[in-house]
Amino acid sequence: MSSTQTQAGASDQHRAQEQEEKQFFGHPWGLANLFGVEMWERFSFYGMQAIVLLYMYYSVTDGGLGIPQAAAASIVGAYGGLVYMACLLASIVADKVFGSERTLFYSAILVMLGHIALAIIPGITGLAIGLVLIAIGSGGVKTTAQVVLGSLYTKDDPRRDGGFSIFYMGINIGGLLGPLLTTALWGWKGFHWGFGIAAVGMGLGLIQYMMMRKHTIKDAGHDVPNPATKSQLTTVIIVIAAIVVIATVLLTTGIVKMDWLSNIVTVVALIAAIVLWLQMYRSELTTDLERKRLIGFIPMFISGVLFFAIFQQQFTVLTIYSDVRLDREIFGWEIPPSLVQSINPIFIIIFSGVFAAAWTKLGKRQWSTPVKFGVGNIIIGVSLFFFLPFSGGAANSTPMIAIIWILFLFTMGELMLSPVGNSLATKVAPDAFPSRMMAVWMMAVSIGTSLAGSLAAYYNPEDASAENTFFISLGVVSVILGVILLFISKWVVKQFATFR
Repeated sequence: MSSTQTQAGASDQHRAQEQEEKQFFGHPWGLANLFGVEMWERFSFYGMQAIVLLYMYYSVTDGGLGIPQAAAASIVGAYGGLVYMACLLASIVADKVFGSERTLFYSAILVMLGHIALAIIPGITGLAIGLVLIAIGSGGVKTTAQVVLGSLYTKDDPRRDGGFSIFYMGINIGGLLGPLLTTALWGWKGFHWGFGIAAVGMGLGLIQYMMMRKHTIKDAGHDVPNPATKSQLTTVIIVIAAIVVIATVLLTTGIVKMDWLSNIVTVVALIAAIVLWLQMYRSELTTDLERKRLIGFIPMFISGVLFFAIFQQQFTVLTIYSDVRLDREIFGWEIPPSLVQSINPIFIIIFSGVFAAAWTKLGKRQWSTPVKFGVGNIIIGVSLFFFLPFSGGAANSTPMIAIIWILFLFTMGELMLSPVGNSLATKVAPDAFPSRMMAVWMMAVSIGTSLAGSLAAYYNPEDASAENTFFISLGVVSVILGVILLFISKWVVKQFATFR
C-alpha cells in the first residue's frame, strides 16, 4: 500500500472516529447514557428527599414517624453527608476492585433496593435500611459516573466543562420530576407510595443503562488503576463490618443521639478528606506536577464546603421554612412544601445549557476555575440577604416570588461551582487515583451537606433577631471567601500548571 493510500485511510478513520464522537451535542455518545442513568438516579434521590424530612417529623396520624423536628433535620443532614462520604468507599472499590464503570452499575442496584425498602418496610426499620442503602449506592453513582464521564475526554479538552454542564442538566431534570411525582403519590396514597415511585424511576434508569452500556461506554472506566491484594480486601471488609456494628450499637442504645448525627458526619468527612489527600500527596505514584495541583485544590475544597453548607439548606431550613412560613397558594391552590424543591431544578434545566454553551464557546477565554468558584460563593452569599425583609413574619407571610428569586440566585451560584468542581476533580486527579480524587471533592460536599443539618439547629423562624443573625452570618462569610478566591485566583491557576 502506498503512503498516500495509508494517509487517506488514516484520515478516513480519523473522520469516522470524530463523527462517532460528536453524536451527542458535539460530545462523546457515552455522555448520553451517563446523562440518562444519572437523571433517573437523581429522580429517585431527590424525589425521596423531597418528602423524607416531612415523613420523619409529621405525626403518625398524618402518615409520618413523629420524630422531633430538630432531630429529623439532623438525620437529613447526616444522611446527605453520608451519601457523599460513601464516595470514599466507592473510590476504594473502583480504584482497587471493580473499576469505575462496574462500581457505577452495582451502586445503581443498591439505590433501587434502598427505595424499595423505604416503600415496603414500615417505621424506623424501613427508614434506616432504606437510607443506608441509598446513601451507599448514591455515593457510588455520584463518584463513578463522573469519573467515567471524565475518561471520555482528554484533560485539556476544551469541551470538558461543557460536557459536565450537560451532564448536570440530566441531574436536574431528574431533580425536577422526582419531587413532582413523589409528592403526587404521597398526596394520593401516602408517603410509602411516594417512595415506591422513586424505586420505579431507578429501575428505569438501570434498564436504560444496561441496554446502552456496551456500545456507548465501551472500555471507559473499566481499568482498575491500583488493584488491591487479598489481605487489603480482607482488612477493608473487617473495618467496614466493625463500623456498622459499632454504629448500630451506639444508636440503638441511645449513647449517640440522633440530633448529633450531622455533627459526627461532618467531623468524620473532614478526617477522611485529609487522609485521602495526604495519601495521594505522599504516594510514590504521584508526580511533582500532580502534587502542585493537589496544593492548588485546597482553596477550592474550602470554597465547596461553605457553598454546600448554604446550598443544601434547601433540604433542611428551606423545607421547614416552606412548611411554616411560605405563602404557597398559587391560583387558589396551596402547593405542598415538598414542591418548592422543584424550583431549583427548573432553573438548572433552563440555564445549564446556556452555561455549557458559554464555556464551550469561550474555550480558553472562559473564566478560570477559581474565578468561577469565587463568583459562585459571592452569589449564594448575597442570596441569603433576601430573606431579611421577611424575618420574624407570621405563618404564610413570605411571598412565593421571594423564594423563587432566592433559588434563582442559588442556581446561578451552583452552575458556577458545582459542575465545574466535578470537572476540576477529574482534571487535578493523579493518574493513579482518579476515583479517590473525586471522593475528596465529594467529601467537601459531604461536609457542607452535613453542616446544613447542624446549622438548622440554630435556625429559629419565630425569633426575628436570631433569623437575621443566621442569614447574615452565613451570607457575609460566603461573600468574604468568594472575594479571597478572586484575589488568589492567579496563584491557584499557576498550581494547576497546564489548565485553568
